[in-house]
Amino acid sequence: MQLKEKIDQLLDEARKIRLQSLEEAEQYRIRLLGRKGELNDLFEEFKQVEPAFKKEIGQALNQLKNAIQEAVQKAKDECGTQNGPKDMDDLDLSRPVDGRIGHRHPLSQVREEIYRIFGKTGFDISDGPEIEDDWHVFTALNFSADHPARDMQDTFFIERTGSTKDVLLRTHTSSVQIRSMMNRSLPIRTLCPGRVYRNEAVSARAHCFFHQVEGLYVDKGVSFADLHDTLLYFAREMFGSDTRIRLRPSYFPFTEPSAEMDIACTICGGKGCTLCKGTGWVEILGCGMVDPNVLENCQIDPGQYSGFAFGMGVERIANLLYRVNDLRLFSENDRRFLAQF
Repeated sequence: MQLKEKIDQLLDEARKIRLQSLEEAEQYRIRLLGRKGELNDLFEEFKQVEPAFKKEIGQALNQLKNAIQEAVQKAKDECGTQNGPKDMDDLDLSRPVDGRIGHRHPLSQVREEIYRIFGKTGFDISDGPEIEDDWHVFTALNFSADHPARDMQDTFFIERTGSTKDVLLRTHTSSVQIRSMMNRSLPIRTLCPGRVYRNEAVSARAHCFFHQVEGLYVDKGVSFADLHDTLLYFAREMFGSDTRIRLRPSYFPFTEPSAEMDIACTICGGKGCTLCKGTGWVEILGCGMVDPNVLENCQIDPGQYSGFAFGMGVERIANLLYRVNDLRLFSENDRRFLAQF
């Protein structure tokens, strides 16, 4: 059966299914969304889809995932009280009327919106370990031996051996890009999300850990124009259809040419305010064309293939959307703060 037919069949099932109990809902969720579930198998097949069909199939997979989640949530909402108190003596009148004590974290909401936007253009999601080695975090990414990021004051090292086998907490999710280029077949179009760690003093504007979403696209004929159009699409989907962007020349060891991307200030519309420090622009991410040395390190021929990469902080995007002025609020789990989102 063709991949699209499998997706359509499961999508039709998700829209029609009526789960009768919490146990049945959980079994259905595990079968479809579990680590070894059918959806994961479909995403593995998606890697082999021809580029011309990536967008269509990627959108169908996202629709399927959403439909499955909606079916499971509907069952939980309808069946969640079936094991409730049957006698007034068992009823706790002090419980909140809603009965829910949790709330979706704002960073999770922003991260999933990023997934949704890039998913519509065929990007899948890759994962990797938070405890990494020097080779994946620095060496393969073209960092020089004396680069400041290799110092203890910038990076949390777990084991120092003076080689590419040094063990550390990853400073960026670019390490997942390296793993993707080494272990996956081409072309690659993927997002690399996750928590990263830097040896910085905790303050309202900085933290020793934060969250990133990086993107990677490697194929024949990938150009800087493709990068620009992809990021323009993202900015307008995330911040509004009239959003303007600009790319400023920059430097990163793993991309050449490199750029910082700004968007017109979301508060003043580019006229100048305290958020944008009077410039009318706010930086949101770094990007560039994958350096040929990085492709060679991953056994990819830079004579035949090219690619672009970008990376953004989830907290940065959340700040622009929600105007939170203290990064520490995102990790303190104060329910009064979380309930605002």
